Amino acid sequence: MTDTRLDETQLKALEEKARDIRRSILTMVHRAQSGHVGGSLGATDLVVALYHAIMRHDPGRPDWEGRDRFILSKGHCTPVIYAVLADCGYFPKADLETFRRPGSHLQGHPYQPKTPGVEASTGTLGLGISTGLGMALAAKIKGQPHRVFILCGDGEIQEGQVWEAALFGHKYELDNVVAFVDRNFLQTDGDSEKVMPLEPLAPKWDAFGWDTHEIDGHDFRQIVGTVEEASATKGRPSMIIARTTKGKGVSFMEDVAKWHGTPPTDDELALAMAGLNHGA
Repeated sequence: MTDTRLDETQLKALEEKARDIRRSILTMVHRAQSGHVGGSLGATDLVVALYHAIMRHDPGRPDWEGRDRFILSKGHCTPVIYAVLADCGYFPKADLETFRRPGSHLQGHPYQPKTPGVEASTGTLGLGISTGLGMALAAKIKGQPHRVFILCGDGEIQEGQVWEAALFGHKYELDNVVAFVDRNFLQTDGDSEKVMPLEPLAPKWDAFGWDTHEIDGHDFRQIVGTVEEASATKGRPSMIIARTTKGKGVSFMEDVAKWHGTPPTDDELALAMAGLNHGA
């Protein structure tokens, strides 16, 4: 864990941006009456930090070769990446109103051919980290300097393919990769430690040869500082285990497994929005 020296103005801007994104997530899922709200709210600070304080990217040139790549391996949590991409200007914010509707480019899982800013189609758990590591190897072979950032869910890393990918990343010394585990301890079936225990998690990644860190996934200084430290590591990929709260920012959703994939009612949306506004 490493803190960075974000000044107070930068920190407040990131915190306000995260509140805006959480409002968009809630509105999107409520309008569609479908979607994964809890994990999206929990991952918001990580994704906001990446797009607004860490990654090199250009919404005006989504295919710019020099851009850093972000792979949402936990592909069901599209509300957070769609809200951030729209906020950055990859497509109009009005498109968020079409989330999960037939014909929309904003489907329940990311679809790379149609959505500007989406780097890979994901959703089958375990495939996103594999895809990201493949991209990183291609960049190494081509001598390209960009980095690949990957966000995995903690339920997702119960998949055996994730650990095959971990072996691959170590073998090919993919130090252009910084991955995260969104460690909220909850998945669709409940407590991850009851479904399939993951702890001790950091020593597992250490044993697979990764540069491993543990942070508070809601602390922007820790997120940015630890990514800076990880990006300076040579000869191996980095994994940041980010402790997060599912449903973060909405008091009645926090740490409640029900909100993995349950949309809010009208009354629940109003209550959630009031809580976010009060926290501003």
